[in-house]
Amino acid sequence: MDEKLVPEPYQDFFRKTAAFLSQTVQVMNGSGKDLSMEEWKNLNHQLYEDILPENYKTSYGNPVYACEKLGEYGKDLTFLYAELRGAVVFAHEKRMWDMTVLLELFLEVYGAFSQEELPTEAELKGILCSYINDYCQDMIEERTRASVDPQVDFAARIIMDSDLTDLRYLYQFGEYITENELGAARFLNGLSQEEIDACARTYTEGYRMGFVNGRKDLSKKKTVNIRYNLGFERMVKAAILQFEEMGLKPVIFRYGVHAVNRRGMLRIGYTGAVANPQFDYDHRQDSALYMDADFVQRRLRALQTSYEKYKELAAVHAGPACIDVFGEAPFSPVSVKEAWEYSEAQQKLEIEMSNEAGQITNRYIRGDERSFTIIAYPVPEIGGNYEEIFREIVKINTLDYQLYQKIQQTIIDTLDTCEWVAVKGKGNNETNLKIHLHMLSDPKKESNFENCVADVNIPVGEVFTSPVLAGTNGLLHVSKVYLEGLQFVDLKLEFKDGKIASYSCGNFETEEENKKYIEDNILFHHPTLPMGEFAIGTNTTAYVAAEKYGIADKLPILIAEKMGPHFAVGDTCYSWSEDTLVFNPDGKEIIARDNEVSILRKEDMSKAYFGCHTDITIPYDELGSIRVLGKNGEETSIIEDGRFVLPGTEELNKPFGNKNN
Repeated sequence: MDEKLVPEPYQDFFRKTAAFLSQTVQVMNGSGKDLSMEEWKNLNHQLYEDILPENYKTSYGNPVYACEKLGEYGKDLTFLYAELRGAVVFAHEKRMWDMTVLLELFLEVYGAFSQEELPTEAELKGILCSYINDYCQDMIEERTRASVDPQVDFAARIIMDSDLTDLRYLYQFGEYITENELGAARFLNGLSQEEIDACARTYTEGYRMGFVNGRKDLSKKKTVNIRYNLGFERMVKAAILQFEEMGLKPVIFRYGVHAVNRRGMLRIGYTGAVANPQFDYDHRQDSALYMDADFVQRRLRALQTSYEKYKELAAVHAGPACIDVFGEAPFSPVSVKEAWEYSEAQQKLEIEMSNEAGQITNRYIRGDERSFTIIAYPVPEIGGNYEEIFREIVKINTLDYQLYQKIQQTIIDTLDTCEWVAVKGKGNNETNLKIHLHMLSDPKKESNFENCVADVNIPVGEVFTSPVLAGTNGLLHVSKVYLEGLQFVDLKLEFKDGKIASYSCGNFETEEENKKYIEDNILFHHPTLPMGEFAIGTNTTAYVAAEKYGIADKLPILIAEKMGPHFAVGDTCYSWSEDTLVFNPDGKEIIARDNEVSILRKEDMSKAYFGCHTDITIPYDELGSIRVLGKNGEETSIIEDGRFVLPGTEELNKPFGNKNN
């Protein structure tokens, strides 16, 4: 490539991008088998160094820098840059087609800038949109197949065939590798096979019990989707063997890489380290470049066609089994005006597309036939007590579920005597909520709350329900919470008849920025969301451990939601499977599976679901009280001043010792 054909100031963009692509081609043409550990580290660093935080200010992946240097073309070319970065993983996977279309796109844009007359910004955007629209079907089909076909086994083969004591295997995935991945792998290599098998068994048995407790037939299924972070291969290998004993083959796919397959900042699938979360944040709405009504229909047709092609594989897919990690340094994003951003019309289109895509998926992988499980472990970045913390989490993940089941049933028996629950904060926490519960027509056979032990949601420790929206009013306030890796400070959500009526936080200087942050990352562009869940967490052991090690701000919501009452906004816990009967261990049917929104599925499916479910927890130290409100105004306390006071729940206070709140 002769960059001199391109006028300044665009030469630098094409020169640097061409050099990057040339390096990925070399990776694709090589095997890497003869590289030493140090050589693998250097190569991995080189492939990601341009977007690392220390280099990001002068990276074309940074929309601010791109717009500063490239003027009117900045937003388009930073989109191109982000899309081309997919070449790293395509090269490692030897995916020739994906590499080819990326290189063709780059050469087409380069050719446009090599002419005597530069393209207009509209012409450049047209090239990028044509690329998206031309290849949408192929990219969606590839993604759909990877989500259900065990023959797409790039990751599974690395896991099963590699010598996992030789940590060079980690670099074969093509993901960014840090000390978190290396350290986790080293630590797991130091455990006995018995310990590894036990960790895996907690996870796989939780998955199996999800089908048992949900009264779903696992024997009809043939595949399970394993989602995890690199570094945990030894545990995943043990889990694969255990799943095979259940008749399930692993489906292990990477998070979406092409723009049409990405979902904001979410990494659904296996992943390595996030090289720079600000880069991911800046590009979370890159689809604003091409999002219009025609694209929405094209993408939905592609999804429908793809699932129809792989419908037999989809029908025997059992659902995801997820291993989350936590402990990374908390991330607080910076919003920049130069990044792509949905217009109001595009927000509505994105919601429409997400809703319809969910319906298509559910028709082929039926919600009433699938299940899931999720468990979480720390990574070394959590601190110097990594090994001790890891073993503490193993302990938390394997608490005596029968003990919790009995205590939680005591709480449920009290909750089932009332129609209302009041939750109040204390100190600076302004929470003041009144939650409306469903009426039980036969209390001897019915319950509002699910007694959640360690099956789909590991660890143990909550009772939850789908509230009645009408009459559910008040303020939810949390001083600090991390949701999907993003920090929210002084978050306040006001509910009126169970739906968010107003919202605010203290992350940014202006009210406008704060509202937009919530709209993007909690409301997901819906004008409002209902309260899909109210729960009382009972895992005081996890709470005390978090306080002991100073890791409360690093725990995933999976564990944090068990450490106090929590409220989910969006869909209910039973979305897509409301008509499947669910029973507690005492034999009572849980009747609170619907609310006034989800029931609309019987009339118009597009109005029933939001495609999101975000849990927000009030920690015990900010909790004043949870009280059951009787018909005659009498109150029964479950929690007072952050401690359980209901008779029969005293055991839950033991982890606190004599510590006062």
